[in-house]
Amino acid sequence: MKNILNFIIFIILSINTVYAAKIEKVTVYSKAMQKNTSAYVVLPEKYHKDSTKEYPVLYLLHGFGGDYSSYPNDFPAVKKQADEYNMVIVSADGGYSSWYFDSPIDPKMKYETYITKELITFIDSNYSTINNRKGRAICGLSMGGHGALYLSMRHSDLFGAAGSMSGGVDIRPFPKNWEIASRLGGKDKFPLNWEKNTVMNQLDSIKDSISFMIDCGTEDFFLEVNRQLHAKMLTQKIKHDYVERPGGHEMGYWKNSIKYQLLFFDNYFKEAKLK
Repeated sequence: MKNILNFIIFIILSINTVYAAKIEKVTVYSKAMQKNTSAYVVLPEKYHKDSTKEYPVLYLLHGFGGDYSSYPNDFPAVKKQADEYNMVIVSADGGYSSWYFDSPIDPKMKYETYITKELITFIDSNYSTINNRKGRAICGLSMGGHGALYLSMRHSDLFGAAGSMSGGVDIRPFPKNWEIASRLGGKDKFPLNWEKNTVMNQLDSIKDSISFMIDCGTEDFFLEVNRQLHAKMLTQKIKHDYVERPGGHEMGYWKNSIKYQLLFFDNYFKEAKLK
């Protein structure tokens, strides 16, 4: 009987731990794109008990075809780890196929401006956050992996850490895929747009040291471009963690990967003495 009671208590405590975090949906008006956008904000349990404390923030960027609901819906571990690591997590919207840059051919697609100026300003104005780069990180998968590295490298004054899971870190080998040409124009006609907006060519933009975590599956079609980025970062002596694990471009890989990414950001925030 005692063992049964202990098991029941364990289950209750586990359920409380998993579901203690609160998720809020917010609407943010983007002046740059002249439209309302949405985001989910995951607040750790301790936030409700002490909202006067300033909390570190992790921004999560979804992949091609996703939206702001992708992480809360597909990754239940995010809610649990917001509690465990005591951080605010923002699941941002990047449009169906924005690739998180300001499109040079479509004025309605300015997601670099939206994320780095409008969304961050909204979150820091409405929540108790650490409003500097040491308390701010960004991570994404696939298209979102490209976005997280792209934005952090170009705005290292805003982000102290960045992560990519199966990121499309070099878009140039894929001129006919994932509607990239709709954002940049055809590669043959607008080659400079492609050169300017690939992660591979952003390394020289980094002005402040960033803690990078990059991983990719060994069966992923983005593996080779990730290996090339890793090699280029080594050549330029840019510190980063790089990991390859078995797996393809698939949900099973990302559900495992995100646990390591969140642990990486928790360690970063702790090392920055923010907790």
